Amino acid sequence: TATTLIALMPELGHVSPKAIAALAGLAPFNNDSGRRRGQRMIRGGRRRVRKALYMAALAAIRTSARFKTFYDAVRARSAAAKVAIIAVARKLLTVLNAMLKTDTAFQA
Repeated sequence: TATTLIALMPELGHVSPKAIAALAGLAPFNNDSGRRRGQRMIRGGRRRVRKALYMAALAAIRTSARFKTFYDAVRARSAAAKVAIIAVARKLLTVLNAMLKTDTAFQA
């Protein structure tokens, strides 16, 4: 997963957390028109990066107490399971982006 992310996302460590989530396809965009407020949906982004992060999020939920707690908190806000998994994937990506930006190791 790390090799995939570094190879397919050379922007890691150089852009903001919102920008990196949008590039990976993990940021919801609104679909509003006039007075109508549409759904927030995830469209676009880099498919291979999103798939790698999804699988990494599943593993993180099982093995890391920090990410399991975050997953449970998102689920408690009445979010669907897959929405919560995508939230964990985005959290993983923003943590990785911050690690590369500050040149620090992951601290569980």
